[in-house]
Amino acid sequence: MSADILTYLGALIIEIISTTGYFGITVLMTLESACIPVPSEIIMPFSGFLVFEGRFALWLVVVWGTIGNLIGSIIAYLIGFYGGRPLFKKWGRYLLISSGDLERADRWFRKYGQPAVFFGRLLPIIRTFISLPAGLSRMNFKKFSFYTLAGSLPWSFALTYAGLIMGRNWSALEVFFKKFDLVIGGLIIFLIAWWLWRHFREESLPGR
Repeated sequence: MSADILTYLGALIIEIISTTGYFGITVLMTLESACIPVPSEIIMPFSGFLVFEGRFALWLVVVWGTIGNLIGSIIAYLIGFYGGRPLFKKWGRYLLISSGDLERADRWFRKYGQPAVFFGRLLPIIRTFISLPAGLSRMNFKKFSFYTLAGSLPWSFALTYAGLIMGRNWSALEVFFKKFDLVIGGLIIFLIAWWLWRHFREESLPGR
């Protein structure tokens, strides 16, 4: 994937949030929880910065981000519930879901059981894929939804608040960064490039 495409993707995410508001936050967080590589570590802090600018309300950003997490997680849960592991082995590569991603989430779920849905929401990588083994194991849907909400809420708040704090201290950071969205764009490019590298590296390992 060329640098031009990565730059475009970064700019697109920022544009979606800036122009569609809370709806864009919900859509992007839904994609992330549905195992699409759209990092919440970028979405929510940038939204928090827009809270600082007065364009968003903190509690609405957190609520809509959490709702997006729940919707995406339910989608992944239902795919796991009805599609099973063969579906992911066949089609996961097209969504950049490596076998290693699923195995990590599966091990975490087997080790910690249903509470893994809650604690897994607080961990990078694991949080994106934890809904899959929950669906594969046919975890009770009401419990799954409760744990997902309970884990997504503090994650969304923490990331949004981090962006708000960055905004409040922006005058001290201006000497290093002239424009916040340029920083966010750079981080998006880095995370997408890292995700792609990790995915193709794991898929190229022997036995994959």
